[in-house]
Amino acid sequence: MGAEGGRGRRAFIGSFTSAGGPGVVVAAVDETNGALTALSRADDVPDPSYLALSPGGDILYAVSETAEGAVAAYRVTGDRPELAGPPVPVHGDGPTHLGLVAGHVLTANYGSGSVTAVPLRADGTLADSASGVLRHTGSGPDEQRQEGPHAHQVQPDPSGRWVVDVDLGTDSVLVCELDAGVPVLRRLTTLRPGSGPRHLAFHPNNSYAYVLHELTPIVTVCRWDAGSGELTPLGEIPVLPGTPDGDAYPSGIVVSPDGRYVWTATRGQDVLSVLTVDGDGEKLALVGTVPCGGHWPRALTASGGYLYVANERSGKVSWFSVDPDTGVPRPEGSIEVPAASCVILG
Repeated sequence: MGAEGGRGRRAFIGSFTSAGGPGVVVAAVDETNGALTALSRADDVPDPSYLALSPGGDILYAVSETAEGAVAAYRVTGDRPELAGPPVPVHGDGPTHLGLVAGHVLTANYGSGSVTAVPLRADGTLADSASGVLRHTGSGPDEQRQEGPHAHQVQPDPSGRWVVDVDLGTDSVLVCELDAGVPVLRRLTTLRPGSGPRHLAFHPNNSYAYVLHELTPIVTVCRWDAGSGELTPLGEIPVLPGTPDGDAYPSGIVVSPDGRYVWTATRGQDVLSVLTVDGDGEKLALVGTVPCGGHWPRALTASGGYLYVANERSGKVSWFSVDPDTGVPRPEGSIEVPAASCVILG
């Protein structure tokens, strides 16, 4: 979303209402220094933990990360989000992520280990019901976290043909296609047992992808073939120096728009990691870490030379300027958003 009517850019922040969060928060973005200023909030939907914008920037989609599981659409042409129809059930438990693919919103349902497709109308609002559900199968060696499948992320690849679906519970990445609105499995890539893959990010050249793991603080570098939908693991790189002292649960991963850097966030250690990208994207190297500006960084995003981090347990969304020569983030400021879980920019 650009400077519509001179309004300027907006950021959209999700939060857990069940933990005292305000729901969806809209903030103004100062493009001279990256600063955020909260403008409004909407608490129509419980636990809108992850958000995505329509291509035109006029509709905001939110999961409702509850046992019933739903997805909602907001009109965001004004300063306050306006619910565009009732939330639509996803027939899955605890949706944690969503992505837009071929005229559908897809949700990754963590609790039930499934992916749901909901069609979009011509105006970008949601159809009355889901068009299909893909249910994962399997488990992993961690009896506490991998007793069954746990879909954690779903997104299109940069070509728009494939649906990439990351499952923490089965240590795998599923590559799917939409067939008449139904997600259909085409390829399956198995990763290190017990590593718990959480999120995947593509290199801008669409030839490599990086999988961040939650249960082991590593990134798996993969070759990506957009023609065949093949994801091939090439190697692993740690996102923390040495053996971590205490909890270490990586959460978010972002690739810089120019493909030179990868940033990750790790909860417990409360750090952002900086990795350089060598050549065409095949090799990563850990440069170091910096404090995340709060506690329990759940998600991060990059925009306009800045990094934005949703720190869930400290209730802050922090922003950082990025040194273009090193990729190292520098803290610049924060705003209070209790139980913040996601931040995206239009």
